[in-house]
Amino acid sequence: MSTVCAIRSPGMRLLQLFGILLAALAALSGAAAAEIERGHVRVDDVDLYYEDRGTGTPLLLLHGGFGHTGSWQHQAAAFAAAGYRVVAVDSRGQGRSTLGESTLGYTRMADDVLGLMDHLGLERAHLVGWSDGGNIGLDIAMRHPERLLKLVAFGANYRVDGVRADVGENPRFAAYVAQAERDYAALSPQPERWNELVTRISAMWAREPNHADAALRAVTVPVLVLHGETEEAIVDKHAEALAGLIPGARFVILPDTGHFAMWEQPDAFNRVVLDFLRD
Repeated sequence: MSTVCAIRSPGMRLLQLFGILLAALAALSGAAAAEIERGHVRVDDVDLYYEDRGTGTPLLLLHGGFGHTGSWQHQAAAFAAAGYRVVAVDSRGQGRSTLGESTLGYTRMADDVLGLMDHLGLERAHLVGWSDGGNIGLDIAMRHPERLLKLVAFGANYRVDGVRADVGENPRFAAYVAQAERDYAALSPQPERWNELVTRISAMWAREPNHADAALRAVTVPVLVLHGETEEAIVDKHAEALAGLIPGARFVILPDTGHFAMWEQPDAFNRVVLDFLRD
């Protein structure tokens, strides 16, 4: 980390991954457009953007902070092909969803997801959440277990101290945020609110989540805690502790990858998730 090369190489690798992601999206857009229902639904004070494809058991995909539905480019079509109705959503203020004026928080965003489920007539669904998406999933599992079939929480934390103290210095995470800003400018109906979004999400990360151990021990939803071996954002022991608190939870470490495993190791990521959902 002390040399220019050490800083540049991981960041460039992540930017290359984003390039691959965007190129694949462009290639798929023409062929898959007719198979994907895209829309907005009004929930509380925001317009939530979602993409709905496939048939079968409902499966929700929730992205990480500053992300959007494109974060699941390697998963959405694959999961639909595996026999699921896949619904990916842009969290409030991110992607193509509006920001609104309410204070950002995981419970607020969890209620957004429940509102979308109500709009689509989804009584229950599997939920695969990455980072903030995993935190939202944990909130739903604790407050509304009747709405979930199974939960995959990848790169999630249940307390603020579960985030690595050096994440802000990590070049790969910095490259992700830089790309997210460019995506926001291209996708958001309110591109002028980027700085406000950063401020509000940063404030949320500083105070949330803070779940009591007892609340996690009361979870009845089957949970898979998924963790990357080289995780850039979440403390290793914290992820293991999360799995240990939830009754019957599985804990799987994906080798040779970290917080961005769904792009770096999509085949391995998809296999682990689908095996858990089918079991």
